[in-house]
Amino acid sequence: MKLLHVAVWRLSLVMAVVLSVWAFSFYAAMMEEVDDETDDALEDFAELVIIRSLRGEHVPTAPTGSNNQYFQREVSPEYAAAHNAIDYEDREVFIKEKGETEPARVLTYIYRTDDGRYMELEVSAPHIDKEDLRRAIFYWSVFLYAALLVVLVVLNVWIFRRNIRPLYVLLDWLKRYRLGARNEPLVNPTKISEFRQLNEAARRYSERSEEVYEQQKQFIGNASHEMQTPLAVCLNRLDLLVDDEALSERQLGEILKVRRTLDNLTRLNRSLLLLCKIDNGQFPESSRVSFNALLNHYLPDYQTAYAHLHIGVRLHESGVFETDMNESLAAMLLTNLLKNAYVHNVRGGEIEINVTSTAVRISNMSDEGALDPSLIFMRFHHSRRREGSTGLGLSLVRAICRQYGLTVSYAYEGGRHVFEVRR
Repeated sequence: MKLLHVAVWRLSLVMAVVLSVWAFSFYAAMMEEVDDETDDALEDFAELVIIRSLRGEHVPTAPTGSNNQYFQREVSPEYAAAHNAIDYEDREVFIKEKGETEPARVLTYIYRTDDGRYMELEVSAPHIDKEDLRRAIFYWSVFLYAALLVVLVVLNVWIFRRNIRPLYVLLDWLKRYRLGARNEPLVNPTKISEFRQLNEAARRYSERSEEVYEQQKQFIGNASHEMQTPLAVCLNRLDLLVDDEALSERQLGEILKVRRTLDNLTRLNRSLLLLCKIDNGQFPESSRVSFNALLNHYLPDYQTAYAHLHIGVRLHESGVFETDMNESLAAMLLTNLLKNAYVHNVRGGEIEINVTSTAVRISNMSDEGALDPSLIFMRFHHSRRREGSTGLGLSLVRAICRQYGLTVSYAYEGGRHVFEVRR
């Protein structure tokens, strides 16, 4: 998950909790204020009624039908002692004039007259308007809560995206960066010191990596070039020794072993030198190359060379795979894949080659099981040591593909090793 999505999700969660607490508190406070105002009005009305009653003025004992209603009756001392002197409650009140009940806020007030009697006064105020107000406050609280949450999330996304834009620019540059290739310079102006430090660190380490990479290429190239002549001299001298009739059979066998070792070393040296040349772009000449034609040219040679293994080959051409590249490198790419398919096959096995207009797919039977896709294209990696193998064949394939914008991939499907070159 991206940093932006994680940050927005967590921030939204926190804001949702905070705003929920705020909305509930706001609603509760408003309702409490409404109740307080209603209760104050009821207290004022109750005091007015009590004062009139104590003065001996006429006080009706039944509801008047007005908005503020009251009802007064005499109660026993025991009743007065068992109940609160002042009590508030919400309940349904019957309106005689309307013949129906309505919700109301009721104040019950028990007081004692001058002559020692106990009176219970009920004062009520219909709160239909209060319910409407409560509903309006609730709906507006929900609306404001949702609107505020959306606005805050959008603003935070916008602000966060603007603030971390230099990080995305740096990540995009790192994704496109290829060691040894012509990379564009990092242009990422920012006022944030941490991002400036990241940019500087990325530039510094990329420059250092390029220096080390160039040094390694030069060393391998120079070393491989310097080794060619001594290896050739050694092989020539061994050939001269083999012709010496004074050698015993044991001595001749040892010389042949040394020669095979030198042959392997020579092939390894040539492969390393070739890799350096590919990396250095020393194959500038290009032409339109048909992989179909190359396969039909080289496949019979490999069938002859590996005839003793009795490996069958099936070639399916549903299209023509053509690309602009150096013909020698194209031939090397295909021959390395063909050799790999023969060498890592089983006796009496099969190789299947499928050619389309966009890809060349070569699969071979195997009893080795799946290989590690992250290792097989690495230099000097051997899935299983084979005599004469340098461990550079698939590395050469990948290097050639990279040079010309092709991709090579590996998969293990149905007991087969599958290599695919795609543009």
